[in-house]
Amino acid sequence: MLDFNFFVPTRLVHGEGCVQKNSQYFEGMGRRAFIVTGPNSAKLSGALDDVTTVLADKGIEYEQFSEVEVNPSLDNVEVASASARRFKPDFIVAIGGGSPLDAAKAVAVLVANDMAAAQLYDKNWPNQPLPILAIPTTAGTGSEVTPYSVLTIPEKETKQGFGGPDLFPKVSFLDWRYTDSLPRGITIDTAVDALSHLVEGYLSTRANSASDMLAMHGIRLWGRHRKALMHDDLTPEERDGFLVASALGGMTISHTGTTFVHALGYPLTYYHDIPHGQANGLVIGGYLRFTERTAPDKVENIIRWLDMDSLGEFAGMMDQLFLGHKTIDHAELERYAQAASETRNVANSLGDVTASVLADILKASVG
Repeated sequence: MLDFNFFVPTRLVHGEGCVQKNSQYFEGMGRRAFIVTGPNSAKLSGALDDVTTVLADKGIEYEQFSEVEVNPSLDNVEVASASARRFKPDFIVAIGGGSPLDAAKAVAVLVANDMAAAQLYDKNWPNQPLPILAIPTTAGTGSEVTPYSVLTIPEKETKQGFGGPDLFPKVSFLDWRYTDSLPRGITIDTAVDALSHLVEGYLSTRANSASDMLAMHGIRLWGRHRKALMHDDLTPEERDGFLVASALGGMTISHTGTTFVHALGYPLTYYHDIPHGQANGLVIGGYLRFTERTAPDKVENIIRWLDMDSLGEFAGMMDQLFLGHKTIDHAELERYAQAASETRNVANSLGDVTASVLADILKASVG
């Protein structure tokens, strides 16, 4: 018997030209739109032009903030929110990878509430966030179908997420064409981020029958196209497959959260500028070896769904994808491990996870 409680309220629209073909969802949100993007990907991908064409055709006024940073900070979303408040939008359109999508969620909360960005983590929002329409241009974070936003907190020297059910985008548009202009490095980083979400969600202590079904389908889909990713030979079908797998990963972690892979990856990104997906990829092999002691059948399932023979083959794939990665001093890694051991991600992780365990995984991965 399958027991689960499933809630993903985002309407997911998929296919080539889905923004133009489903323009009624823009019209239904109001008459003023605030577009949140990074400086490049929204324009280069063609997504921004598609959106502004629809807005113009519908007579919807819009203003654009295109200064979202990679790994956006509280200060960055404060600036964006101040601009949005002056414009007084009815809804937010988020276009880009995880950074613009996560920043847009923060803006949606701050515009609707008289509060500072640091208060986002209080989870006490008197007014509902503005509705969000999300258009991902990477196949990685799955933020288009999650209630989470992850921002950089300089005072804590790390990244930290906040969330709530009101932060699920109302509608998300999945069009593989918007990922076609990505450089190879970003394609790899974001694809591994998506795989990390699927794997961590399946192995989370909070997993249930519904999240397992999503994770299984997503991992199989990812595995079907992994060789093309390794050989830099992605067809439209394969880009579409990774985009759908990313969304499935987002839906999975909406229920399960992430595990200590993310807790270990955040300091690698904050202190060493290692892209988020790569940071996860560097430690996920050690994570699976550790988790295999507690849940061998589940780890075996992951390897089988990826159409691989062993954990060694999995680790070899990550080594090939991230050749020449940084090595980090062991004293630093000890500090990162201690901080990670105090996060809620550890509670989502199977096995007896200690600071010593985490330090060993980091040293084996990047030491």
